[in-house]
Amino acid sequence: MGPCHRQNDWVKMPETREEDLQFDLAIVEGDILVSEDRLAVKSLWPENEGVTSIPYKINDYLVDRKETILAAFKLISDQTCIRFHEYTNEMNYIEFISGTGCASYVGFQGGAQSVYFGRACNVGNLCHELMHALGLHHEHTRPDRDQYVTIQWDNVVPGKENNFKVKKGDTQDLPYDYDSIMHYGTYYFSSNRNPTIHSKKRGVQIGQRNHLSPLDITRLNKLYQCE
Repeated sequence: MGPCHRQNDWVKMPETREEDLQFDLAIVEGDILVSEDRLAVKSLWPENEGVTSIPYKINDYLVDRKETILAAFKLISDQTCIRFHEYTNEMNYIEFISGTGCASYVGFQGGAQSVYFGRACNVGNLCHELMHALGLHHEHTRPDRDQYVTIQWDNVVPGKENNFKVKKGDTQDLPYDYDSIMHYGTYYFSSNRNPTIHSKKRGVQIGQRNHLSPLDITRLNKLYQCE
């Protein structure tokens, strides 16, 4: 496969296991262990003495990318009560592994939980994956999404339609967020260079991977009951 593309390009590398289980042999074993029908899963990372601080380990092949990983952490920890610290001997932790693209489980799995971090993936791509690991699904799969966007099914790569299907679940009573770091871009998984997602609201940009939107921050803080 080619490299990750900018948000306005017509194809992209898979960012999550839901998007393409075939992209890397290391994760084809099988199993999305968290149900896909929830937007904010209830399998949250546990607190320790009132603090949610997630241990992490970096694979030897990625030690030169530690600054990028720390920058992705910072996007989250600067705006929420969620923290990250280097692994010592904890039972549950995130392990960053080199892969073809960017990929993550959704929600807390227990044990060593892999997050795949390909060379072409940047800070924003990795932050997107960490949001998945914390328990969030894609914004464009919300149950109410058809009020806000239209999926152009004829333009979707055959076999990738599931990436655009609505997932039943908890929206946390928060508004739809075009600016979410969890939203697909206009041309994601296009088969013909035409848009796969059309925004019903004029003038909005979708698919950014630069920052947490205000609603992303609210969503995480609500999910993890941050003060």
